[in-house]
Amino acid sequence: MLNSRTIAAVSTPVGTGGIAVIRVSGADAVAAVDSVFRGAELANVPSHTVHYGHIVNKAGQVIDEVLVTVMRAPRTFTREDVAEISTHGGSAVTRAVLDAVIAAGVYPAEPGEFTKRAFMNGRIDLSQAEAVIDIINASNEMARRSAVAQLGGGLSGEIGDIRASLVHLMARMQVLIDYPDEELEDIDLGDIENECRSAKERVKKLLETADRGRIIKEGIRTAIVGKPNVGKSSLLNRLMNEERAIVTDIAGTTRDVIEESVSVNGIPLLLSDTAGIRETDDTVERIGVERSKRYLDSADIVLVVLDAGKEPDEEDMAVLRASEGKNRIILLNKTDIYDGAGLSPQLAGESAVIEISARTGAGTDELAAEIERLCRLDKLETENGAVITNMRHKAALAAAFEALESAEEAAAAGMPADIVSIDISAAAGSLGEITGETVSESVVNDIFHSFCVGK
Repeated sequence: MLNSRTIAAVSTPVGTGGIAVIRVSGADAVAAVDSVFRGAELANVPSHTVHYGHIVNKAGQVIDEVLVTVMRAPRTFTREDVAEISTHGGSAVTRAVLDAVIAAGVYPAEPGEFTKRAFMNGRIDLSQAEAVIDIINASNEMARRSAVAQLGGGLSGEIGDIRASLVHLMARMQVLIDYPDEELEDIDLGDIENECRSAKERVKKLLETADRGRIIKEGIRTAIVGKPNVGKSSLLNRLMNEERAIVTDIAGTTRDVIEESVSVNGIPLLLSDTAGIRETDDTVERIGVERSKRYLDSADIVLVVLDAGKEPDEEDMAVLRASEGKNRIILLNKTDIYDGAGLSPQLAGESAVIEISARTGAGTDELAAEIERLCRLDKLETENGAVITNMRHKAALAAAFEALESAEEAAAAGMPADIVSIDISAAAGSLGEITGETVSESVVNDIFHSFCVGK
């Protein structure tokens, strides 16, 4: 059984550092650490206290000077007894301390096993467990806030509320199923139809957050496009504050797409510096141009870069035509050298034309503000944190929506309550997969095996 053994693992990154933490969890956690600890008698200390001493090996030799934190169930991450050893950082000393604990009869933890125990012991549900790894992997501030809100139960609360309403509905429907020929006032098919519609609309609202959730988690897919030598790579370097892309006066230097994640004024961007879009006989460059067009098609935002010192030519116009209908911002670059005002009349129909200098950084604040406006970033985060950032959750919600739609239609068509209840039960089951109430063991194992060892 999962909880029948005491486990241990290093919970801090491998390598040299100021400290490392070895986490031990299970019924024998305190006793196991106490057997290799020289300091206070850990078996007799109060819960949630820290103690100074040394870890020793079987021969009684000191391995390291440490602090041990004792935390007793149920007020711990796993709801089991937990002891955490804070030792000096470094692979050799950390390994030696862990080996000493394992030699005391403790088992090495599997990936994600601590968080899995928190889930199995009812401290968190499955969506909250997944939020733990999202916090660890968060690449921007929005992703961190979203994951923290999910860990706090924002999504779980909304899913649980919808599911509870469906379970209550099925309980009321049981009367119709048991007594189909009786005229009962408690509930009828019209009530069932209305409640299915209400639940379906709530599921739909959650599904509609999935695109926003992707942006929060991965960043806004932002394609930098334009003809060769207008300053696309210089703009990428400016936004990243480092020389990531090669910049020369030779047209066609960038022959493939360069992707980088960056935060601009707190806005998460997944930047794609594309090859200059133009007609070319160069085979390699032509492949790069085709890739550029694909990135343009899939982007959330398109930054069209024009040279502020030159009239738009046919290559510029081809880029403008290719980006029509997209959320795009036209950037008149090189304004540290040229005055871009002369191009404004030709671009009068555009909603966003910004003069910038990739060399000096002028205009980047205006660019960030326009990206925020186009993507409505003020709407990305909800008060209760119920934003879908996980593809597994999205798939389960889509299945629930489909089942509720089927149930609503069946009720409207006057189908028997026992037939309608099949779809309602399926919807409740799909929602339970998100929080873990109806999920299979294989799915649970897959989720936790994606965690790092020690978490």
